[in-house]
Amino acid sequence: MQTLANWAGVLAWGLAAAWAAGGARANELKPGDPAPDFSLLGSDGKTYKLSDFRGKQAVVIAWFPKAFTGGCTAECKSFRADGATMRKYQAAYFTASCDDAETNKRFAESLELDYPILSDPEARTAEAYGVLNPGRKTAQRWTFYIGQDGKVLAIDKQVKTASHGQDVGARLKELGVPQR
Repeated sequence: MQTLANWAGVLAWGLAAAWAAGGARANELKPGDPAPDFSLLGSDGKTYKLSDFRGKQAVVIAWFPKAFTGGCTAECKSFRADGATMRKYQAAYFTASCDDAETNKRFAESLELDYPILSDPEARTAEAYGVLNPGRKTAQRWTFYIGQDGKVLAIDKQVKTASHGQDVGARLKELGVPQR
């Protein structure tokens, strides 16, 4: 009986480790799936809805865990530094977190960002996208590329914070998103 309990523990640990490393989850979004619609407040005070972009441009939403932390600061600075590259494409781009709107506004201002950070303080959108960390109200650092048709084009689960803006520009090209 003890052996069975040990194996169950090993299996549970292995599943948890795989999940933490970006492994598959039940109901996880995949390329080709419809992206869940959202309506989120941006750090610029505007509300952004995925449905507003349908048929007009692609959307990039880069989830990060927490404002005012090292990796998230590097990622947002990279988006600012490489914004010109991303703006070459018919794509709206955002970073997003489960922080409240006021925190993300202060964070965006502190970094002098030229794009909005979306706030999901109730974590409903993060949960719909499968990025919500269990037991915590923080998101995985995953980036979603959504086509003009509202379907997921690609998901990046191996984000390099320092070069993420440049990486997004290259991925938009690779995915065939039209240039402006």
